[in-house]
Amino acid sequence: MTRVSEQPQDSAGRPQPNRSDEGRDSPPRRTGRQLVAASVGNGVEWYDWFAYSFLATYIADEIFPKSAGSSLVPLLSTFAVFAVGFFMRPVGGLLLGSVADRAGRRAALTLTILLMGGSSLLVAVTPTYASAGVLAPVVLVAARLLQGLSVGGEFAASTTFLVESAGPGRRGLFSSFQYVSTTAGQLVASGVAALLVSTLSNGQMHQWGWRVPFLFGALLSLAGFWVRRGAQETRSEQQAGAPRPGLFDALRLHPRESLLIVGITAGGTIAYYVWTAYLPTYAEVNAGLDKSDALVSGTISLVFFMLLQPLGGMLSDRIGRKPLLLAFAIGFAALCVPLLHAVGDSFASLLLVQCVGMVLLTGYTSIAAAVNAEVFPARVRATGIGFPYSLAVALFGGTAPYVGTLFEDLEMPDAFPWYVAALCLLSALVYLRLPERSGEELER
Repeated sequence: MTRVSEQPQDSAGRPQPNRSDEGRDSPPRRTGRQLVAASVGNGVEWYDWFAYSFLATYIADEIFPKSAGSSLVPLLSTFAVFAVGFFMRPVGGLLLGSVADRAGRRAALTLTILLMGGSSLLVAVTPTYASAGVLAPVVLVAARLLQGLSVGGEFAASTTFLVESAGPGRRGLFSSFQYVSTTAGQLVASGVAALLVSTLSNGQMHQWGWRVPFLFGALLSLAGFWVRRGAQETRSEQQAGAPRPGLFDALRLHPRESLLIVGITAGGTIAYYVWTAYLPTYAEVNAGLDKSDALVSGTISLVFFMLLQPLGGMLSDRIGRKPLLLAFAIGFAALCVPLLHAVGDSFASLLLVQCVGMVLLTGYTSIAAAVNAEVFPARVRATGIGFPYSLAVALFGGTAPYVGTLFEDLEMPDAFPWYVAALCLLSALVYLRLPERSGEELER
């Protein structure tokens, strides 16, 4: 006779993980080491990625020709390259996500960190337009395409790796380390940029100072590769021995889930990139804030944001994912316009706006990895997350700096906050219909 056991439930009737099934097909995981392996590599990846955003104005001056008609053209060109890198992310999510599902999460993680290190080095040695002409932007585009491929694969592999490494009732907490490490990478990039701007002359920054962070990023990538090689595989032996999924199996077999990932991500990604990457530039362009003050404000707000992430993750493990998601989306839809209008030419106004937005944003960022991982089965989880998530980020997050700068160039700066609010409202409608899975067991 086959024994059938009933899955335990909490006081609200939600299914709870069956602890006896956890890790049945794999040895016990050293969770601390797993967190370090995911976090260090992810932090390095995002340090490289955001260093470009923080130094965009210097890169524009050196890589792109000046426009006689508008001083915004070089900046627009640089942010267009920023967006081009984002459009390689779905390709990376699909290809490297497939590596994670077919060869294992650790194999994909080590590959992504090597790709990012190579692209960072390529940015560092990009010639100027004055010395190489059209070759300069061509080299920069190639580097950004490689970075986009790497980052798309990074989210797919590290999201899956983190959430699968979590014990019962801790997926929200482990999920939060996705953005703890992402923000740590941003924080180091912002801090390095602020240090260089404050210690070097404007001429030195334009001549060679902007290259230093990318050389440093290439060295950090080697350290991240070494750490990740010692990580433990999270894919169960049962999944490893199963037939390997095809490249498009996640899209073909789970179209509804793929669309759901896009809806979950749309509002969160534009709010995230506006508040953490573009807001300093927005304050410079729209309010005339000093460049150094904008970078310092961004650094302080990133520290605050990073500290909030584990609190949001732990809260979601207690009350569920939906309350946090709805608080983020509705809060941003209602407050985005007044917050962006409140950005003035003072350091204090920018810092206040950034910190208020960071509190709301935590409702999405702290649990995005868990929410995404809970949508797909283990067999196609990395590819299933990687492609639609990266596509949404490319469409809405990667284009945010370009759209914001374009609205300013068209003398329509007030339209941009409404654009952000509308996308957050769209995601709020998706969250309302999203099943609550925080108490369910995650398939390994």
